[in-house]
Amino acid sequence: MRTPHTSTHHTAHSDGPGPDRVPPARSPYDELAALADDPADRPQEGPPDDFLRVHDAPEQQDDDTDESWAPPNHRRRGRRRDRATGLPTMLRLTVWVLTFACLLTLADRWALLYVERQAADRLKDRLHLTAAPEVRIGGFPFLTQLLSQRLDSVQVTVPDVPADRVTLTQVTATARDIRIDGDGPTAVRGALARRMHGQILLSFADMDRELGASQVAFGAQGPARIRAPGSLRLAGHDVRVRADARVRRDGDRGISTSVDGMRLDIGDLATYRPGTGRTEGLHLTRAAARRVTREADEVKAQLGVPEIVRRMGVPEGTVNAALHDEDKLHRLTGAPRFPHRLTRVNLVDLALAHPEVLKRLGVDLSMLTSLTRLTRPQIADRFRLAFRIPAPPSGDLRLQRVAVEKDGIHVYVSGAGMLLGK
Repeated sequence: MRTPHTSTHHTAHSDGPGPDRVPPARSPYDELAALADDPADRPQEGPPDDFLRVHDAPEQQDDDTDESWAPPNHRRRGRRRDRATGLPTMLRLTVWVLTFACLLTLADRWALLYVERQAADRLKDRLHLTAAPEVRIGGFPFLTQLLSQRLDSVQVTVPDVPADRVTLTQVTATARDIRIDGDGPTAVRGALARRMHGQILLSFADMDRELGASQVAFGAQGPARIRAPGSLRLAGHDVRVRADARVRRDGDRGISTSVDGMRLDIGDLATYRPGTGRTEGLHLTRAAARRVTREADEVKAQLGVPEIVRRMGVPEGTVNAALHDEDKLHRLTGAPRFPHRLTRVNLVDLALAHPEVLKRLGVDLSMLTSLTRLTRPQIADRFRLAFRIPAPPSGDLRLQRVAVEKDGIHVYVSGAGMLLGK
């Protein structure tokens, strides 16, 4: 009996080790199952450029698992890192330079203030001043000048300097090209000023206080003249006084005044000029003379004094005719030159011979007596002033010019080769 064909096919798929055995074909489903069972063999999921990432070390993987993924930055960072590190270095260098410059400036100013204060104290002691003067040293920086022992300029301002009868309001001196003798800011022994110029101010306010005693007010009248109007009390009457003085140089280092115009006004009645000259004495003012000519009795009283007639220069025959004829008297007194002639009469002489005439004119005899006792030197002394610039221990110091300005008398001086200190 024949073996069926199906048994022969079954023997071919047996598990025997024979050489003719063919391995069974692998199903695609089996391959998919193998991939699912062994995930280490499949490629990792991620972006296409995941191979470029640098994986963290095993000990850092747990810390970075929560960080979100970011695409890599392939730009070069070397140049940016150099700029960022170089900019703070320049800033730090600039800050250090500025700080050092500020410290040098503060040290320079401190040394300057110290030397100025020491110089002011020495000037105060040597000049016997009530207050320390103001000293200002010019030029910057000061320490380099001190090291080279040469200063550009020094300005000294001294207030309230006594000078004879008056007080100089302010003395300002500026020295230039100064050579220092010393070892430092704390050891300056002296200085030599090559050139110097200065200005002295004598204010009218100080002159009013010291010379006028609140009764005279000084003021400018011209480039070299001053005026001094004020008042005096004589015999119970206020008399206006006025003096005109000329300011002039007195040698190389002094100034003085000479009073040449001086008068005392008794209201609008008369003017008294002390002295014995022709224009001195007590004279009627022009307003008073015109008023007298309108009073016939007063005119006749004066024309009746031969001394007055002689001083007026009126012919004796004309005077006698005027005394006896009213028309001729009016023609005489109405002449334009008659009031002027009347002001030339010295009432002091009239008072000696005919005191009653002065009474009719309204002049108090007691005040006239006080005026005659007030001599010209006594009045001039109220307005006279003088002072001299002290001579320096070395060098040359001279007065250049004197000017009268609105605020007072200005005196300009200059010097050379002056040694200051030891």
